[in-house]
Amino acid sequence: MPADNLPPGAHAASLDKNTGTGTRPGGGVPQRLAQAALRDVPWEIGVAKPDPAIVVENVTRTFGGLTAVSVDHLEVQRGGITGLIGPNGAGKTTLFNLLTGFDQPNTGTWSYNGKPLGKLAPHQVARLGVVRTFQLTKALSRLTVLQNMLLGAQGQRGESFLRALVPGTWRAQEKANTEKAMDLLRRFKLDAKKDEFAGTLSGGQRKLLEMARALMSDPQVVMLDEPMAGVNPALTQSLLGHVKDLREEGMTVIFVEHDMDVVRDISDWVVVMAAGRVIAEGPPESISQNQAVVDAYLGAHHDAPLTVEEEDQVLAQAGAAIAQEEHGGGEVLGTDSTTGRTER
Repeated sequence: MPADNLPPGAHAASLDKNTGTGTRPGGGVPQRLAQAALRDVPWEIGVAKPDPAIVVENVTRTFGGLTAVSVDHLEVQRGGITGLIGPNGAGKTTLFNLLTGFDQPNTGTWSYNGKPLGKLAPHQVARLGVVRTFQLTKALSRLTVLQNMLLGAQGQRGESFLRALVPGTWRAQEKANTEKAMDLLRRFKLDAKKDEFAGTLSGGQRKLLEMARALMSDPQVVMLDEPMAGVNPALTQSLLGHVKDLREEGMTVIFVEHDMDVVRDISDWVVVMAAGRVIAEGPPESISQNQAVVDAYLGAHHDAPLTVEEEDQVLAQAGAAIAQEEHGGGEVLGTDSTTGRTER
């Protein structure tokens, strides 16, 4: 990105495509560039991003006669937080399932860092650096919190039957994984729970555990499906802070959320879906100004005022219904809007 496009006060930097961070000349603290890169991107559906990590092309998924997802083109900027919003049934979770290998589309392709992800199993997608959490957490309730964390580590030598018989080949790695897991548990304030069964955690603590476990695989893209759903207010701010930390560490974050205050707080870019399609894209401040988004959430013409004639008709119908209840009259069939006379 040219230096003259950086925010005021920023210095020229080189962008690392694997992390989405920039390094100041001469070294120094990594600098997040995604927000600056998106600053001049048009607010258009399917718009090209300066450095996309994920690209979706003509992906459709149908269930019987229902089209759950129909996305013509979508790009996700590397190193930023992209919010995916839309009313219930918009296809958000189905799109997550497709991108992470938990479902297969009827048509279309998608890629990460230019590598096609179609037909890959979820564990293969995760090995490439794309991990997800679930709206309903998948913690293994009869394993301890620490054991749940260790499941997230990849390339464990002790998983091989023959190597498992030779402890010297995997003990050092297991020790390193345990130290890493404890560091993450301390970061998410779950270290005091390490020996407790995951099933004893609260809903919010399970969300924290699932996010921490996802980080055990050192991902580059983290996809969060409604991370704030069912979380009490005391933990919501903690979760928000952790999501922001992922971005500051150079990860690309995509999250589904219904709370617009949360979306405005942490998103660099917002994608809006309705009836399986992308109906709007843009920075958070642009979404509330988009009539298509307002109509998708609240219904078209939800705020159109009634005409005088329509008001008179509504009042006449209400009056007729009240009169019928009071006098036990016959069934009200309708009201003539010109005369106000009730027909039975």
